[in-house]
Amino acid sequence: MTITFECFEKLEIKIGKILSAEKIEGSDKLLKLKINLGGETRQIVAGIAESFEPENLIGKEIPIIANLEPRKIRGVESQGMILIVDTKDKMVLLNPEEEVPPGSVVG
Repeated sequence: MTITFECFEKLEIKIGKILSAEKIEGSDKLLKLKINLGGETRQIVAGIAESFEPENLIGKEIPIIANLEPRKIRGVESQGMILIVDTKDKMVLLNPEEEVPPGSVVG
């Protein structure tokens, strides 16, 4: 499936810094992340718990789709989506080559 450039332009991708990460009770796959996006902190639910220990994620910078409509997952509101590589064997974090300010726009 392809999308138009106009559709792609609607995505607001920013770099967020993970402030905290914890497992969601009753789920083996979900983590609740608190992410600094510059002028605000967001809560994002991500299905990465089988690949990452929560304490190892703190301080990491990752790309976020910031303008995704919020939704509840297992009763926890998710206010965006992280972007990650899924190789089928494992998940790999995407991150800037050097540290950038939280909220920096990916373009």
